[in-house]
Amino acid sequence: MTTTPRPASETADDTTVQQAKEAVRDAADTVRSVASDAVARLPEAAATTRDAVADARRSIDSSSDETLSAGTLVAFGFALGLLVGGANRLLVMLALVPAAAMGLTLLDRQTSRPVSRPTASR
Repeated sequence: MTTTPRPASETADDTTVQQAKEAVRDAADTVRSVASDAVARLPEAAATTRDAVADARRSIDSSSDETLSAGTLVAFGFALGLLVGGANRLLVMLALVPAAAMGLTLLDRQTSRPVSRPTASR
């Protein structure tokens, strides 16, 4: 059984395929290491986010009605400006989150107050 020598173009193709496989393997290793680092930091990021949301909630709850009204209008105006300016819809939705939080707090305060009725004088 005799083997015929392979043309030079086939060995070059094999080398290119091997290099491509190694590049894909290296890229997969890099992605794997970055993903594992991100997963390791996820609990810390979640705790930080939870603390930031709690601080924002406390700040909103302790604000006056006038501050909440102004903040709601400013945040809504900012989101509307983003929408008109052609920003990504996800960015517009994220800009509406503070407006919704302040607006709902203001609305809750308005509806939870007892309505005082004027008494009729006789």
